[in-house]
Amino acid sequence: GVLIPRTLLGIICLIALVTYKWQRRHLSADEKIEEFLRSQNNLMPIRYSYNEIKRITKGFKDKLGEGGYGSVFKGKLRSNHLVAVKLLGKAKTNGQDFISEVATIGRIHHVNVAKLVGFCVEGSKQALVYDFMPNGSLDKIIFSGEDKITLSWQKTFEIAIGVARGIEYLHRGCDTQILHFDIKPHNILLDENFVPKVSDFGLAKLYSVDDSIVSLTAARGTLGYIAPELVYKNIGGISYKADVYSFGMLLMEMIGKRKNLNEFVEHSSQTYFPSWVYDRFNQGEDIELGDAPLTSTEKTIVTKMIIAAFWCIQMKPTDRPSMSKVLEILDTDIKFLEMPPKPYQLLLESSSRTEDYFTKSTLVDYN
Repeated sequence: GVLIPRTLLGIICLIALVTYKWQRRHLSADEKIEEFLRSQNNLMPIRYSYNEIKRITKGFKDKLGEGGYGSVFKGKLRSNHLVAVKLLGKAKTNGQDFISEVATIGRIHHVNVAKLVGFCVEGSKQALVYDFMPNGSLDKIIFSGEDKITLSWQKTFEIAIGVARGIEYLHRGCDTQILHFDIKPHNILLDENFVPKVSDFGLAKLYSVDDSIVSLTAARGTLGYIAPELVYKNIGGISYKADVYSFGMLLMEMIGKRKNLNEFVEHSSQTYFPSWVYDRFNQGEDIELGDAPLTSTEKTIVTKMIIAAFWCIQMKPTDRPSMSKVLEILDTDIKFLEMPPKPYQLLLESSSRTEDYFTKSTLVDYN
């Protein structure tokens, strides 16, 4: 009769230990966030309670979208100002992603960077409140879909320049160097006038402005936009040039109005868009983009975007320009622009090494 109580006591102790560890882990995460918020008090946007977040979103009624980070809901402040509330999923890293986003975006003020209106943190409940962007994200425009919006090449060019300015500001315009590590169409939001805003700083990292090479414990980014040095350590050190690479891939998709890698195209030569564009462009052939032929002004715009994109996606980080230089390229007369060498990964495209690079090694959405 003594065995059963002992077994029962053992089970109770085990449950108590597991509960204690769970509470300590969550308590330390909460304490970490609260300590950070106290230290940053003067820099912080408005802090909302969870009940206020529920009121702002009318009980999370109007969902705008969702991803690995959680869900986004439309909301309205008492002032009738429209907002987008990003409700974060279960915290995976002791609140580190949340702290990263609040710390990063809370100090940023630029027309091409999403503005953080406020935030909420109550235990495991975390939310970020942004200005609402009526035209959604850039992927709506550049990829086909039912709600596709068609913009002129001039407007597309203006969006590209706006995104470049936003990234340049992150790299050079603050008291710290902010590396985004997840530049892609989904993370570029558009206001009522299609002014682009770089958003989603969950993967961003802050570094000293003097750091030319930075340390990173794990690769971060999204398939199709992640810089090669984040996957292969022998290519070069990690720096702001990783964002430059991602911008180049984004620029390519803005030009092609399609995903860079598409296995369902009519001609196999067009499967990997950057490779097809480089070959045609280098041979002086016209690049057919859309149904209507390009005007001379549109050809100039597209040429600038192509040259800038190929400089950005050079394999070695040292061969890529800074975002300031990218803006210069986009502002220079095409007769003074030089086409860069074919990016090394495109030269290797038919080999197994590159097939590995574009599939196995980057088939992880690190979000």
